[in-house]
Amino acid sequence: MSTFESFKSLSRAMFLGFRRDRTALFFTVLFPLMFLVVFGGIFGHQSTSKVKVLEVGKAPVLDQAVAQGAGELSKVMKVEKASDRAAALRTVEKGDADAVVEQRGGELVVHYSAADQVKSGTVRGLMNSLVQSANLSVSGKPPAYRLTDQQVEDDSLKAIQFFTPSLLGWALASAGVFGASQTLVTWRTKGILRRLQLSPAPIPTVFAARVAVSLAVALVQFALFVIVAQLPMFGLKLSGAWWMAIPMVVAGVLAFLSIGMLIGAWAKTQETAQAVTQLIVLPMAFLGGSFFPLDASPAWMRTLSYIFPLRYLNEGMLNVMGRGLGPTSALPQIAVLLGVAVVGALIAVRLFRWDAA
Repeated sequence: MSTFESFKSLSRAMFLGFRRDRTALFFTVLFPLMFLVVFGGIFGHQSTSKVKVLEVGKAPVLDQAVAQGAGELSKVMKVEKASDRAAALRTVEKGDADAVVEQRGGELVVHYSAADQVKSGTVRGLMNSLVQSANLSVSGKPPAYRLTDQQVEDDSLKAIQFFTPSLLGWALASAGVFGASQTLVTWRTKGILRRLQLSPAPIPTVFAARVAVSLAVALVQFALFVIVAQLPMFGLKLSGAWWMAIPMVVAGVLAFLSIGMLIGAWAKTQETAQAVTQLIVLPMAFLGGSFFPLDASPAWMRTLSYIFPLRYLNEGMLNVMGRGLGPTSALPQIAVLLGVAVVGALIAVRLFRWDAA
């Protein structure tokens, strides 16, 4: 056989081997495409992030700018009137608006939330431009207006307040789904499930032990995240109902374990389980708000994010760890996560198989 024929045969064999390797196919082809779709969908048609501003009382600087440049300004900013100052500030604190603007004589005051660094930076930059434009209109005189910005949360809060819960949520989701799916498939393919079935220990006890270990690891993970984030170099400060993050973690882990069990019950091989898990966990990490604020994404993507349980875990932990809201603010998210856990577990039981065949 000639050198070329050998080369052609080996190349064909390697290509067929690559094509049969689902994991390699996923990470080589689908994985980069998924990033293209996600980031293209978020940033492909956006040049500036649009912000929502609540105007309390009369703010002539803002009103004049809106009247003079309504067309261009409306592309980047939506202004709504608000009569209740305290309610408006709470709206910003909860993340339902990006800023509250009020004017006290020549001072334009912008109240923003540190929960979204991108939106708060955008709105402060816009207001600074409006103030400068207003001052230029009275050229030849000392500046008539000045800008003051105030954070709606405690001034001691830093960005770490918001990075900690979001990254912790992503870590819990990855560990829960990957751990459960890989464990169940490995036990089945290696015959461990059959041996457990014949052992004196009841099967529910075996799975309960697996869940207990996952919860214990998650709580240790939570403690480590909080301890590291509280180091002086980071400066995380916990106050109020931060302890509600603990039941949030428990509910989140149960939800992600049920998803992992469902994948493990359905998948026949470890390669299939790993590929399906990646297809779920990675989009969930982006669309769940772990890596960037969902406010910067298109409306269709924000709507799609509601099907992912990680959004609810991140939102609930952010409410109590970052925004300083009360314990009841996390209850709706806990209810959703527990609902996902129950539904996922019921489907996993229906799909469960003792053997790989």
